[in-house]
Amino acid sequence: MATTTAPAGVVFPPRDLNALLDLGRFLEHHTEPGLLLGPDGEQVPLPAEVYRVLVEVVEAMREGKVITLVPRTQRLTTQEAADFLGVSRPTMVKLLEDGRIPFEQPGRHRRILFTDLLAYTERQHAGRRATLDRMTEDASESGIYGGTPEDYAAALKKARRRAARQEGAS
Repeated sequence: MATTTAPAGVVFPPRDLNALLDLGRFLEHHTEPGLLLGPDGEQVPLPAEVYRVLVEVVEAMREGKVITLVPRTQRLTTQEAADFLGVSRPTMVKLLEDGRIPFEQPGRHRRILFTDLLAYTERQHAGRRATLDRMTEDASESGIYGGTPEDYAAALKKARRRAARQEGAS
C-alpha cells in the first residue's frame, strides 16, 4: 500500500473513510467527553478541550480536508506563511516588508509568528466584511434593490471606487 509523505504536523484523511465515518457518527451522538482507552485497558478521562479538537478534526477529515496542527507560538518561514495564506512567497515578503504582518529576522531568514498570521487574516476578514456592509448600505440607500440591473451596476462601480480610495488611504 502506498503511503502519502506529508510535512510534520500535516495529516491527510485516511483512504478508507469507513472507520472515520463511524467515529463521526459516534461523536454526533455524544456531546460530552468520555475516556481514552489504552491498548492495555487503562482508561484516562479525555479533557473537554481535547474532545473539542477531536470533534473538529474528525469533521474536517470527513469532509476530505487535510489537517495541520500548529502551536500558536510556532514560527513559520516565509514559504510556510505564504502557503497558509494561499499567496506566493514574493507576495508574502511584500506583506512583511510593508509592515502588514510583523516578523523577526534573527539572521538572514525571516520568521513569522503563527498568531501574527491569524491576526492578519482576522483583520483582512473584518475589512472585507466592513466593505461589504458599506456596499450593501450604499445599494440600499440608492434604491438598488428595487432598481434595474443598470442601476445596480452603476452603484456597485461607485462603491468599488470608494472602497479602493479608502484602501489606498490606509
